[in-house]
This record gives sequence, structure tokens and C-alpha cells, in this order.
Amino acid sequence: MADFDLLIEHGRVIDGTGSPGFDGAVGIEGDRVTIVRGDTSQHRAARRIDASSKVVAPGFIDLHSHSGVMIMADPTLEPKLRQGVTTEVIGVDGNSYAPFESRQDLYAFARLNAGLDGIPDLDWDWDSVETYLQMLDNSVSLNLALMVGNSALRIDALGWEDVPADQSAIDQMRGQLRESMEEGAFGISSGLDYPPGSYATTEELVALTNEAAKLGGFYHTHVRYPLGDQFLDPFREALEIGERGEGPVHITHFYHRPIYPGPIEQLIGLVEDAHAGGQDVTWDTYPYEWACTRLVIQLPQWVQSGGPDATLERIANPEIRDRIRKEMHELGRAYANDDPYGNIRLGYFSTPEYARWEGHTVAEFMAATGEDVVDAICDMLIAEDLRPNQVTSGPTSESLAPFLVHPLSMLGTDSTFVGERPSPRTYGSFPRVLGKFVRELRTMPLETAVRKMTGAPAARLGLTDRGLLRDGMKADITVFDPDTVHTTATYENPRSFPIGIDWVVVNGQVVVAAGEHTGATPGRALRRGASN
Repeated sequence: MADFDLLIEHGRVIDGTGSPGFDGAVGIEGDRVTIVRGDTSQHRAARRIDASSKVVAPGFIDLHSHSGVMIMADPTLEPKLRQGVTTEVIGVDGNSYAPFESRQDLYAFARLNAGLDGIPDLDWDWDSVETYLQMLDNSVSLNLALMVGNSALRIDALGWEDVPADQSAIDQMRGQLRESMEEGAFGISSGLDYPPGSYATTEELVALTNEAAKLGGFYHTHVRYPLGDQFLDPFREALEIGERGEGPVHITHFYHRPIYPGPIEQLIGLVEDAHAGGQDVTWDTYPYEWACTRLVIQLPQWVQSGGPDATLERIANPEIRDRIRKEMHELGRAYANDDPYGNIRLGYFSTPEYARWEGHTVAEFMAATGEDVVDAICDMLIAEDLRPNQVTSGPTSESLAPFLVHPLSMLGTDSTFVGERPSPRTYGSFPRVLGKFVRELRTMPLETAVRKMTGAPAARLGLTDRGLLRDGMKADITVFDPDTVHTTATYENPRSFPIGIDWVVVNGQVVVAAGEHTGATPGRALRRGASN
């Protein structure tokens, strides 16, 4: 007989390894788990949860989230907890908020990146990974694992300009990355569509990947999509960086785009071949057809050289706008339809002038104002200090299942928390996989899906005490109904919570009870190589 603080009983335990589920119970004492088989009536517990006809699984791990500063403004982060996420990876796309030696540079970076990560009213008074992580410990509702973005390293070493990194700058970035990983970061991330990190060369990224790998980290990459054939070459570069840097590679939001000139099988085959050749490579994908990012991505990368103030100065210049027009004439190729600007939904406005356009498209704005696309976007960015974002078509519907079910794949929501109508992936990714792809389409067994959400990402991160339900593991747990779990988030109504995810436990504390957030904030800033 044992005493527990919490006993989740009568459920089907799926432990995160991919093994078949079994009838059992999970006892929690403090923040640790004990697996209980057989009759539980003789076990004492301060609180009991009846999980009859429910699945008891490890808490879900999201490998790509843009909550790095928004969680400080909203510590409960309800869109994630309500879909069963107990740990998420931040600092993705090369865009981390630590380390920054200059507070001025930190805030300038937040302005440039506001369309992705938001710009809440904060003091912005941290400067290192350690001081940043300290702000998150036991003050948020879920756990966070930080990747160091190469943009932060580049700004400290080279400023905001599109300039090559000499050996001295590379050495400085390596040293800063090493210190950041010693303070708990999990590796290096790149976002090669986002200046100034996108100004990095392959050689520079090889050096940083090598430094991360020395301390057990990995390379988490949003690839350089405009590179070469704009199909396989961006991913070839990612694999080359990992191979030459002697570090693991994780390709984030990996999917097939409508503009790609080749088939899904060719894209996946490239990564399969690298894996078969011995390279440590994985990917994440999200299960929605809708992407979301900052609106300034519509402009050429050179426009953003020098940081936000330089960007604003350029786009106010009529001659610069004429140059931008010349470079944007083929922009329509980036989308699945013949009206690219009708496929860019706008959001995250603050001024009365533009607030009424929340949820409308660029095409609608152009029709109402008579402005062409360059003037429309530039005027909007100036008035809103670069903060607007966009929702556009993302993965093709037919490509979702092949990327989701593949043995090398995991889940990353790529969730953004700003604007009234973000991509529905922010609220619905994990339940959509469980409801649509597992229960309705039967594309993979439930145990396989749970492994992709728990044990597999924990292994990718190197977490040894999370991601599985085994004796002594940390008590991060999601309880859901496999017969009803489903997303309600859609393109038209993205801020809608799922159904069928009843209980969520983080570090032994209940944060979702009977489908409602309790307000508890037991989350921790996880630190690489430490018992968290």
C-alpha cells in the first residue's frame, strides 16, 4: 500500500514508448510518477481522478512554439495546456530572446519579430540565458526548453547588417553559445527567412552546430527556402550543416509546399537517405493547412538590414518602394492560388486606423484603399511599427499524412499567440492528430501518435526524466478521451479550445481539471543535462 498526492486510476496507460497500452493507474507523489497495476482500492491518495474509458499519457511536447515572451504576459498559456501540451520548445526560427548583451538590442529585436512572438508590456531587463530562464521558473503553467537563436548571437557579434562573419565574430558567437548551453539551452536554432539570422552563411552555421554538438545539443532549423532550386537545396544545406558540424539536425515545420516542382516522396526521400546513411536527423510538422508569420517577411531581406529603425526608414522612401516593386513581381508563385494577396490574411493591429482590418486580406485592403501591394504593406508596417502578422496557405492537404506518420517525424505546432485570428494550429494541433488522423482516418495507431508527441521529442531534446510514464519519471500527464478528442479550431474560428482533453498535470500539479484551466503555474524552465 502506498500513499499518493494524486492517483489517476481506471484508465488505459499509454506510456510514450509506442508499446501497446495497458489497464492501470498512475500515482503521483510530489512531482514523480509511480505506475500501479491491478486493484487500486487499497492505495491511499489525497486526490483521485477517475480515468475510466480515458487514455492516460505523458504530457505532450511541442517542438516549435512562439511563446517566448507572450508567456510572461499570459503565464497560463491556455491554448497549449488545453490541448495537452506540458512542455514546449522556444527560441525557434533563430529568434530567441536570450542572450542579448544590450537591452536596446533586445527590445529592437522584439519590435522586428513582433509579428511572430508579440511584443507585450515587459521590462525587457534580462541579458543571458540564465537570467531569462530564472524569470520563467515556477511562474508559468508549463515547461519550456530554450534553443539559442542565431539571430541573437549575430546581433551581439556583428550588429544588424548583412555582413560576413570573420573568424573573430565566429569565435565570439561560439563562446556565447557555449556559455548559453552551460546555462541550460538545448542547442542552436536558425530561421533562414528572418534577418539578421538569415544573413548567416553555411560555414557560420556549421561552426555553431559544431559548438552545440560538443555539449550534447542539436541544430533546429527553419531552412533557407529561397536557396537554389527552392525545393531540395534548402534541405540539402540543412543536412550539410549537420554533417559538417558533426551534430544532430532537426528540420522544423517540414512539409510539402504547393510551389515545389517535385513530389512529396522526393522531399521525404532526401531526408530518409541521409538517415539511412547514418546521419542523426528528425523533423516536426503541424497538422493544419494554414501557416502564420510576421508580415514583414513579404519584403526582400535586404530591406531589413540594420534593424527595425533602418527598415522603417527604407520603406518610407519612394525610391526604395520602387525597387521593392521590381523584386516582388513574381511573389504570386509563393501561393497556391492565382490571387496571392487574397491569400494573405492580416492581423495583430494596435492602431484604430488598421484595427478594423483584423482578419481581412491584403487584397481586400488594396481594393478598399486603392493602394498597390507595396504601398499597402509598407504603410501598414510603418503605422504599426512592424508588428502585423499574416496567415497564409501552408502544407497541402494531401501532404499532411505522409509527413505526420513517418517514423522520423514529431509534432511542432509553430503556434503564434497574437492577433484575433492566428493559424488554428495554435489551439488545435495535438487534438487534430488524435481526432482526425488517428481515430477518423486511421493513418497510424494511437500508441504511435502518442510516442510522436511524448517519448520521441523527449529523446530529441535529451530529456531523461520526461516524455514517458515510468516509475520515477516527472509527473507531466495528459488524460484524454480517445473516442471524442477533437479540435474545434478552424481557419474561420481559430481561437477555439478542443474537446476531449480532460485533465493535464504539470510537475505533479493539476493545471487542467475537467477541461478547465485551474490557474496553477508549476511550469519550469528546463535546463539541458539537468534533472529538472
